[in-house]
Amino acid sequence: MALIPSQILRVAILLSYFSILCNYKAIDMPAHQTYGGSWKFLTFIDLVIQAVFFGVCVLTDLSSLLTKGSASMEQERQLRKLISLRDWMMAVLAFPVGAFVVTMFWTLYVYDRDLVYPRLLDNFIPQWLNHGMHTTVLPFIIIEMRTTHHRYPSRTCGLFAVCMFAVGYVVWMCWVHSMTGVWVYPLLEHIGPMARILFFVCLTALISVYYLLGEILNNYIWDSSKSKLKG
Repeated sequence: MALIPSQILRVAILLSYFSILCNYKAIDMPAHQTYGGSWKFLTFIDLVIQAVFFGVCVLTDLSSLLTKGSASMEQERQLRKLISLRDWMMAVLAFPVGAFVVTMFWTLYVYDRDLVYPRLLDNFIPQWLNHGMHTTVLPFIIIEMRTTHHRYPSRTCGLFAVCMFAVGYVVWMCWVHSMTGVWVYPLLEHIGPMARILFFVCLTALISVYYLLGEILNNYIWDSSKSKLKG
């Protein structure tokens, strides 16, 4: 039996994301006042994705609780829709985007932090908030994967949706640059046009790899659990 019920964990994680988002939006940073505001940063978009995802998880838990023992076919149909939305968000957005943000951020940070998180930001963002945005995302999503079985879409549909998200974000970054003359991330200022194209292609490929990794990890966790139950 779990030490903490998964429903309580989801509520706690959802509240933590609300706290992180509120504290981040309260920071008076120059970048927040420029074109695109916080929405030009993948980190912020990922935080919104995680908050919405865990909100859907909590809503699914509440609906499941209310539907239990009910003979209403309509309530069961609505619950199935919520579960499908929850599973789709986990597969296509929450895991691949969350894993990408965490691993890419800390890889570049260790290599040269000024490429992704200039030291100037230390004057605005406290360390706990930085970890809330760039570290705890991954363990939170793995906890959710471990406590709940999520049904992945077909691999073709899933990869297509993930690639569309990645391409959409690349187009958004290019649009912000065309409007402001400044790239969202300092790294892009230091490389040439061909290197940027290669970077964008690698970004799309890597996030697709994380989709596949999430699918494999989800299947491994739940196939192993089924084997233990049978044993």
